[in-house]
Amino acid sequence: MEQYFPFILLALAVLLLFVLPARQRKSMAAKAQAMQQSLTIGTPVMTTSGLHGTVADLSDPTTIGIEVAPGVVLTFLRQAILEVRRPAEGGPLEAGRDDNPGGTGERPADGTL
Repeated sequence: MEQYFPFILLALAVLLLFVLPARQRKSMAAKAQAMQQSLTIGTPVMTTSGLHGTVADLSDPTTIGIEVAPGVVLTFLRQAILEVRRPAEGGPLEAGRDDNPGGTGERPADGTL
């Protein structure tokens, strides 16, 4: 039995180095595919490059239109969508809630922050 021990160790190493990561990659690809299929117009998303926007066009099966500003739609491959984002709680900054005590969002005239 001792003579087969190195072969058993080698088989376990092959299993750990090749089979298990392949299964993990397959499950991650399936999750990404399901996420891409679940996209609808108006869904907030983030691309692999970190660009945030909302889905604006789903007419092409290989690309997706993402609106990054009102009226500005960029076209990406569907595989470039990294994740679906939730809308921010409370929305944009309101007057008086930023770092400027005046609440205007501008720098003070004396140059201090």
